Amino acid sequence: MKIKDLFCAALAGLVLIPLAPGIAAAEGLEWRPCKDIANRWPTTDERSECAVVTVPVDYAKPEGRTVDIAISRVRASGSRVGVVLLNPGGPGGSGMEMPKELLRSQAAGIGVHHDLIGFAPRGVGYSAAVACEDDWTQPDPSLPEKEKARFEAERDGRNHRRCVEEDPEFVRNLTTANIARDMDRIRIALGEDKIGYYGISWGTVLGAHYRTLFDAHVDRMLLDSVMPPDLDMVEMDRAQLTAQENTFAEFAAWIARNDDVYRFGTTQAAVTGALLELRARQTSRPDAFDGLLTSTRRYWAATARQLAAIRDRATPAALPDGEVRAFGWDADQTGFSPFQQTSVMCNESVSTRDFDQVWDVRLRLVGELPVAGQYGSEAVRCVGWPIPAQPWRLTAGSSPLQLVGHVYEQVTPVGWAREMRQRIGGALLTVEDDVHGSLLDLPCAAKAVEFFDTGAVSNDSCPGAPVPPA
Repeated sequence: MKIKDLFCAALAGLVLIPLAPGIAAAEGLEWRPCKDIANRWPTTDERSECAVVTVPVDYAKPEGRTVDIAISRVRASGSRVGVVLLNPGGPGGSGMEMPKELLRSQAAGIGVHHDLIGFAPRGVGYSAAVACEDDWTQPDPSLPEKEKARFEAERDGRNHRRCVEEDPEFVRNLTTANIARDMDRIRIALGEDKIGYYGISWGTVLGAHYRTLFDAHVDRMLLDSVMPPDLDMVEMDRAQLTAQENTFAEFAAWIARNDDVYRFGTTQAAVTGALLELRARQTSRPDAFDGLLTSTRRYWAATARQLAAIRDRATPAALPDGEVRAFGWDADQTGFSPFQQTSVMCNESVSTRDFDQVWDVRLRLVGELPVAGQYGSEAVRCVGWPIPAQPWRLTAGSSPLQLVGHVYEQVTPVGWAREMRQRIGGALLTVEDDVHGSLLDLPCAAKAVEFFDTGAVSNDSCPGAPVPPA
């Protein structure tokens, strides 16, 4: 299954819900319990407060049209020294519930001395957004593979153009830089000279934009699972799929080391050959089978048992509970907006928007990466996007910056973190795992708490969760 399809499947059923009427505007923020004013907010949440901040749609026209951005807050439990804004990634995801979620994590100590501030970026959830309906007409199954892909790309392009036409000014201004400017309006509304920031995945490049534009107003910034410093959807596909291919090679080596359990072969080459032969015999759901071959480390034992069961024609074992093959950093975020995600990425990517060029790249990747190469989904997303690209222009700053990269990760490969450090500076903490944005869930999160409390950065490495035994 393509990453895009997995992403949508993981988020199926989420509904964009507006805030209840009557919430105060930015001037003299009037905080009210989120459970009292925000639809579907957990009624048991006694700590989260909500408000809105009014921002310009177009910062080139600051006196023009405005929209409201929803924000949330959980107050510091101890002596307060400042605030930390939070973003879980996307784009398209909401951070409204992130303050209370962080308090359930290994990094909960950040909330002792800091108010935790969540927000729904423009275009998402409780904030102003564009409502549009998509046409999901499917291609004729008799068409060749390339023409099926062309049909889907052109259909999606029509959907996108129709949504853009609903509110072209708003969509044109759905950019990471403008969302960073919205963050500064949040800072001003909070009455803070400086803010801390914790961002994951796309939230890392949002933080990098904020630091580029407003470095003097950054207290401390931590960016986990770091995006590259330039956005090119073709290169994004290449990097992610290469990481998936590498995972397959590492998985094959692990199976070889445990041949007494799985019986696929005693060398990486032998296991690779056996798995590819097994793959060639799959006539149903080959995409799902390839998902097994590139599964993350914590599922290797369960996945290897399932592959052995398929080989032996037994009933395949189910994957363990909790597996979500999607962008983990966006799963279960209330108010997710696929159109906002597409708008931000396509407004900013410098990659081609021509279908035939995207298809040629795909064919090259299939040749280079025989397991993962055919599953790229990012480059095709922007075929026919009607708004000119506004490339990222990130620069270095002087405020304290902690980057976090995950050595074996597929979603944001660790090389991106090194590239970002070269562009904007900062220290780089590496985590020995392949789990996207996992710092919050590890004992190593103590380093994040220390960073926000003291400003101490780390260039060390720390362990992730261990691979389960065979």
